[in-house]
Amino acid sequence: MAKRASLKSGAPADEPVAVISEQTGAPASKLERLIHERLRLGILSALAVNQSLTFNELKKLLDTTDGNLSVHARKLEDAGYVQCTKSFDNRVPRTEYRLTANGRKSLERYLDHMEALIRAMRQP
Repeated sequence: MAKRASLKSGAPADEPVAVISEQTGAPASKLERLIHERLRLGILSALAVNQSLTFNELKKLLDTTDGNLSVHARKLEDAGYVQCTKSFDNRVPRTEYRLTANGRKSLERYLDHMEALIRAMRQP
């Protein structure tokens, strides 16, 4: 069962309550920052439901710029969450991304944590 940490007496009423996840026992502030960023979460989510996606497919799907996608994809690649393969298709560079087993495991753990936080916040 998820728990809500009580506010200290005298704390402002609008101060957030720290939620403890049922499954991980980690507070909401301990979400994996690498995945929690919107574009990186989008990349991982898109790759989780597709065998692979090209750079241009991800760019269009996520409605982002070349530079922004490159930076965030590189962070995920450096963490071992995505695999990047570069090739040529009729002399045109082609960059393709796939979700690694470690990336899928980390995304599932992140989603489990988020689901536990949502359940905890909806408890009366």
